[in-house]
Amino acid sequence: MTMINYIKYGFRWTIHSKTKDGIRKSKIEIAKNPKRFEIINFLLEQFKRETTYLEIGVRNPNHNFNKINADSKHSVDPGVEFKSNPVDFQLTSDAFFEALSTGKILTSDTRFDVIFIDGLHLAAQVDLDISNAFKFLKPDGFVVLHDCNPPTEWHAREDYYFNMTPAKGYWNGTTWKAFVKWRSNSEVQSCCIDTDWGIGILSKTAAIGGSIEGSNPFFEYDIFANDRKKYLNLIDFDQLKDKLLSS
Repeated sequence: MTMINYIKYGFRWTIHSKTKDGIRKSKIEIAKNPKRFEIINFLLEQFKRETTYLEIGVRNPNHNFNKINADSKHSVDPGVEFKSNPVDFQLTSDAFFEALSTGKILTSDTRFDVIFIDGLHLAAQVDLDISNAFKFLKPDGFVVLHDCNPPTEWHAREDYYFNMTPAKGYWNGTTWKAFVKWRSNSEVQSCCIDTDWGIGILSKTAAIGGSIEGSNPFFEYDIFANDRKKYLNLIDFDQLKDKLLSS
């Protein structure tokens, strides 16, 4: 390809409506408040007891883990993206839950009030992490997920490392698919807070939102995006407060 074509197609990419839309939506999402740690701390405040917290996928603990107010906190991360990796358990989530279930770490009867999942953002892994999290969650606890509301299909791409898209380096992966799958589970209440790339919350007891019928069997992004309020039970933080404080 000639230099002229490089310039030509590069310019077309820059001015394309999808490029502009992706950049605009990233800026909007970055500006939203509250952040995930504020929502998690609010959930922890609902328990009138000493609280236990588990974070799966920490990366830099200063971004979230160190801001969590819990009596007991544990962190899990294999250290793929943050080499210093100052966490309690330098393991994948699969290895951690396996070791936890056999009592090789902590104790097999350990249970958490809140488990925050922010590890590998691919649907199959997130789905497995949710399933494992529920096994070690207290009956009235919460499973919380980051990146449930990707603003464009480019943010929801599978390949984190490919950033020559309108989303550039921002990446939510396919976490939304796992969350929507669990939204169809009649035994689970769920909602997604419309902030910080979508904070998904799952509970088996709190009245935060009933299940939905699966009406997007192949998890097509456009179908999801056209009715994301229904698929995610997308609400704001004040609405979450109303639901929990009035129950």
